[in-house]
Amino acid sequence: MTTPRIDFELKPSAHPLSAAERETVLADPGFGRHFTDHMVTISWTEGRGWHDAQLRPYAPLEVHPSNMILHYAQTIFEGLKAYRQPDGSVATFRPDANARRFQNSARRLAMPELPVETFVEACDLLVRQDADWVPGSGEESLYLRPFMIANENGLGVRPASEYLFIVIASPAGAYFPRGVKPVSVWLSEEYVRAAPGGMGAAKTGGNYAGSLAARAAAMEQGCDEVVWLDAVERRYVEEMGGMNLYFVYGEGSDARIVTPELTGTLLPGITRDSLLNIAQDMGFGTGEARISTDEWRTGNADGTLTEVFACGTAAVITPVGEVKSAHGQWLVGDGEPGPITKRLREALLAVQTGRAPDPHGWMHQLA
Repeated sequence: MTTPRIDFELKPSAHPLSAAERETVLADPGFGRHFTDHMVTISWTEGRGWHDAQLRPYAPLEVHPSNMILHYAQTIFEGLKAYRQPDGSVATFRPDANARRFQNSARRLAMPELPVETFVEACDLLVRQDADWVPGSGEESLYLRPFMIANENGLGVRPASEYLFIVIASPAGAYFPRGVKPVSVWLSEEYVRAAPGGMGAAKTGGNYAGSLAARAAAMEQGCDEVVWLDAVERRYVEEMGGMNLYFVYGEGSDARIVTPELTGTLLPGITRDSLLNIAQDMGFGTGEARISTDEWRTGNADGTLTEVFACGTAAVITPVGEVKSAHGQWLVGDGEPGPITKRLREALLAVQTGRAPDPHGWMHQLA
């Protein structure tokens, strides 16, 4: 069945930020602090489907106090990046994969599924319009945040009859501007992120709201991040904060790179999937498995487990240097970023920034 094409109405801003002001922002963009001149919006109404697709000036939303998003939390989102390429062009990284995951999240929260091609076109449209906001060097990028919210006014626990899809964009500086730094993590046994049958595989705001108390507890223990364990036995590692985890067994060319298997209770990360492919391209053995906290501790103690890192869109790869729990603490390796962690990080960034071939066709080039 052919999906009807959605035509976008273009309403560019009459007062975009001046070039000088934009360059000041790009000199030190940080992450999520500044936003480009435009956004893309598409409405959905029951019985009518998707309609009123627009590129328009970035502006606040007017929300009625009874809007169902405020009461029943039907909201999903994605995160992806656009990178400046060596020839000056711009490309986004795997937008089709984000679009498919967005559909999966929508299905889980009883929301309408936006066609993949429309999701990608909306992102393309915003990046083309605000291309001058894409930084021009190194790891810097333009971070895209597509999201969808319920948009019906009225109370009643049921799926809304109206929704609003939006894409906004924010320039992002290098995640580790002074070099890649390992983080310390706290194994959370008090809280869980998701249970079997829940929303763990959906990228929805409620999962992140539910993580905040555990993250605060981790910081009270002197840690940077929380690591989630399974909800049933509280012993199998799932993911770290908003990032997937990887474990490196062995060293050199004989190393094996393993990530916790997808059980429906953790997010199927786009970066996670990409690194499985890149590690295989490099000749490493790879796998997905259930990894217990005891295996993590003993593996670091006897040297069979040599490196651990987290991965996600924002940081690409973040090394884990120290682990703390209610039962003790230990170092991962020597506490510093491991050689395989650094190799994988550089390999993925090289593809994203156009400094290396793209054998999997991940980069979506914008005209």
